[in-house]
Amino acid sequence: MPELPEVETMCRGIGSIVGMRIDGVDRPSCPCRPCVIEPDVTTLDQRLRHQLVAAIERRGKRVILRFEDDARLVIEPRMSGLVLLTDPPSNEHLRLRIRLSADSRPATELLVWDRRGLGTIRLLTAAEFESRVDQRLGPDALVIEAERLRERLKATARPIKVALLDQSVVAGIGNLYAAEILFVAGIDPRTRCDRLSRARWERVHMAIKEVLEEAIANEGSTLSDGTYRNALNNPGGYQNLHRVYDRQDQPCVRCPNGRIRRIVQAQRSTFFCGGCQKR
Repeated sequence: MPELPEVETMCRGIGSIVGMRIDGVDRPSCPCRPCVIEPDVTTLDQRLRHQLVAAIERRGKRVILRFEDDARLVIEPRMSGLVLLTDPPSNEHLRLRIRLSADSRPATELLVWDRRGLGTIRLLTAAEFESRVDQRLGPDALVIEAERLRERLKATARPIKVALLDQSVVAGIGNLYAAEILFVAGIDPRTRCDRLSRARWERVHMAIKEVLEEAIANEGSTLSDGTYRNALNNPGGYQNLHRVYDRQDQPCVRCPNGRIRRIVQAQRSTFFCGGCQKR
């Protein structure tokens, strides 16, 4: 967490800073575990001051500020990071402050907040971004074609749930949405990729689009810990529509006698219906 829908929601939420210039960057005093910031904040301030924000982009689970010189500030929230335009959930976990202004708009601040300090913030040149981010990630989950998805995974013996988490294969899907996707597709998460028919790959592909787009429309999922918030520090709404995730022992929403099971795959919890997600 956050996964593609949450990060996409963050990107859309901070879209208003496009066209603004950076007046300064600073690192608020934080008593907690420091997150990775490269280069150091003094250098970051020197390199970004007066830069125009040309675009807000997303690559997988990363928020990207692209500047007029084509450099990118790559923010990877990982487990508990947020990108905000308003007061953060708590001041002690505030990691970076970026001050922006424009001639025709009020000055504003972009805040990076991270409760656990596991996120990263890196300023990369265009060439560094290509080699360190773009080339290491697979096609985005929202744009990958069904046949390309099948070609990238059809030969592996990995369970389909585990394979969908591989960011080098398809970027953006995490543990929560992989479970939801496979429920919608009606596929047991333990099924080996090399045993899926072309028709079942088509179902997985359609479910990816359906689930991710529905989650984005609902601004992502705020789980019981309350950590994820959108750019205005409001919760998402997709958690109210979860079909299987974190619903262990509850009735299936699709089949009359099914109940949601929980197993562990690759050290992660997997939720599925033992009634309608057959191997």
